[in-house]
Amino acid sequence: MDPILLGKSVTTPESGNVYLEPKLGNRHGLIAGATGTGKTVTLMTLVEGFSKIGVPVFIADVKGDVAGLSQAGTANAKIQERVALLNLTSYSPKASPVTFWDLYCKLGHPVRATVSEIGPTLLARILELNDTQAGVLDILFKLADDRGLLLLDLADLRAVLNLIAEQRKDISTQYGLVSTQSIGAIQRSLLRLESDGGEAFFGEPALELSDIMRTTADGRGVVNILAADQLVLKPRLYSSFLLWLMSELFETLPEVGDLDKPKLVFIFDEAHLLFDDAPPALQDRVEQVVRLIRSKGVGIYFCSQYPDDVPDVILGQLGNRVQHALRAFTPRDQKAVETAADTFVPNPALDVAATISQLGTGEALVSVLKDGGIPTPVERTLIAPPECRLGPVTAAERQQTRDSGSIGAKYDQLLNRESAAEKLAVRADTRTGATDAPVAAPKKEAAEEKDGGVISDILWGNGRRQGVVESMAKQTARTVGSQIGRQILRGVLGGIFGGSRR
Repeated sequence: MDPILLGKSVTTPESGNVYLEPKLGNRHGLIAGATGTGKTVTLMTLVEGFSKIGVPVFIADVKGDVAGLSQAGTANAKIQERVALLNLTSYSPKASPVTFWDLYCKLGHPVRATVSEIGPTLLARILELNDTQAGVLDILFKLADDRGLLLLDLADLRAVLNLIAEQRKDISTQYGLVSTQSIGAIQRSLLRLESDGGEAFFGEPALELSDIMRTTADGRGVVNILAADQLVLKPRLYSSFLLWLMSELFETLPEVGDLDKPKLVFIFDEAHLLFDDAPPALQDRVEQVVRLIRSKGVGIYFCSQYPDDVPDVILGQLGNRVQHALRAFTPRDQKAVETAADTFVPNPALDVAATISQLGTGEALVSVLKDGGIPTPVERTLIAPPECRLGPVTAAERQQTRDSGSIGAKYDQLLNRESAAEKLAVRADTRTGATDAPVAAPKKEAAEEKDGGVISDILWGNGRRQGVVESMAKQTARTVGSQIGRQILRGVLGGIFGGSRR
């Protein structure tokens, strides 16, 4: 299988081009460098390379310009100069097969997950809860499991939270102390999440992994681009979503060992957001995922300004390195330069620390893995230009790309099947109906008729709401059909945070 061209060596021109071997693409990587030094172009070159050999890619578009992968590029004078310098005889502008996604359902097909799939640990992080409030969220999920309540969207979460508030004393006795202050704090966090537009993320149909691991009829890997220019302004939601998706891959995909090429490449832009304020337990789990997911055929590539944005234990797992320029203007910058220099295999022909500050736009220090997983000595490299557009797309071009795919028919329409909110509403209506029934009626017959009508409405429904019988029948059918019993699907993070997927 043809290797992926990254660029041409400047350090030792006689060694020729610098390539990434597809069979080592699942050994993970790091693309680092200051703003404006060419990281995004390198990412696009890398994504195109994987797509051409049939590897699907998932990447977040933080600045809006990664969307240019969906359009053919223009061979301007600058690009033609680089093409000639690298002697790229087969270069021709072309687009990659792209699917756009968006948690806010505006710039791409909706990306959704159920509350149960996200689980209490990541949800507590999204809601920015403290340990005590997170403990109440644990109780909420356990209560939903025990009472057979599906948690699909935020309405379900709020309904169960209201149930806890109503039965707080009994629930505190059975599950642990629940304070009104913690309930109030969670409710306020839910309101903030909704006002930020995060409510659209929770619900059905939930994203299926097979839909981000597709190839085209001609064998190219589909590039899945997540619109993140607004999402990244909510760093907890952004990082938690990508961690959830990464964890879902880890939990779901089978072991495949070493393949000729990855099954999927997952690119995590603004990687520092994943680790900022993350508790040690969460960092340990991320390290576990990064270390083990390569055996599932998935390559993880982190992109950030500084190499030390990624913890050392994870940095040590990233064998393929591309380091763009860093300007040593501050003590923080100087430390980052030293860290970057120390992580490369030395090259006698290159002063790495000095070179990092001298790199021009479109240049990088590159070290990749070769046979046996051994990193090559670092090379100063001219990065190859991508064949796609270098820049954003228009609204019309984005819409055309969306309309040309088949994913929209599956995800664009929100589903709202019966879950915790509807089930608890039926119970509340039942109690209200019984309370509101008249104590006496002028005639015995009228009273019996009215009582019979109330009971009939409760059991069989009245056109305005489902009856108890219909509701129970539907719930039983779903429960038996999905074989989850009274343990509601906890999903992807179960295996990582101590549970099990059912």
